[in-house]
Amino acid sequence: MQKIISIVAVAPLRAEASHRAEMVSQLLLGETAEVLEQGKDFTKIKTDLNDYEGWVQNPQVTDFRGNGAVQLLGYADKESSISFNHFPMRIPTGTPVFDTKQLGKYPVDYSNASYKKDLPFAKEQIEEVAFAYINTAYLWGGRTAYGIDCSGYVQAVFAFFGVSLPRDAYQQAVVGDTIDFLEQTRIGDLAYFDNADGKIIHVGILLSPETIIHASGKVRVDKIDAQGIVNSDTGMRTHHLRIIKRIA
Repeated sequence: MQKIISIVAVAPLRAEASHRAEMVSQLLLGETAEVLEQGKDFTKIKTDLNDYEGWVQNPQVTDFRGNGAVQLLGYADKESSISFNHFPMRIPTGTPVFDTKQLGKYPVDYSNASYKKDLPFAKEQIEEVAFAYINTAYLWGGRTAYGIDCSGYVQAVFAFFGVSLPRDAYQQAVVGDTIDFLEQTRIGDLAYFDNADGKIIHVGILLSPETIIHASGKVRVDKIDAQGIVNSDTGMRTHHLRIIKRIA
């Protein structure tokens, strides 16, 4: 089984082997994947993180033969400057930081990176991580503070607490225990929202029974009630509440 590893800070993962194709997710520096199909300009992969499939541009990855010795130190809690292949590289909030001096055939130095891992799932820590992304622009398929979508945001926040969630909102919605009423919720519970067809299309993190932080246009704090989200700026209802889950 052939493996690849990302050698750029953020590698787009596309639905088809074209720059014009939809970006469905991203492969971050040091993340690995299984090769499914090799093309001239793009390679189809399945990520080791979430078994997510897509096409990545060939110059943004390299062959990887892991020896099991590389350990995850944590996730960048702010934008940091590291050295990759003897040149500076900026890595965004949410990037995994590894205990290694080599990614593929390239030297890497994480010594200047700021990172955290396995934080206690408590109010202060949840707010600290969740608000590290505040005002980040919404980006379909995004997973970092350079641009993020709703499920990528939730996935990235929970990674700091040692919780691995699926990539998409409808996949995340099957994880955890159902909470019947908003009044029973606590900070860190996840609220899921559906469309007119009943499909889960959105997710956010509850800060309280009345407020939610989520990626919609940008990472923002809005009001929530039993019907759904109300935009704090416009007063308009934007999302219909479907289910609430407790993960941690």
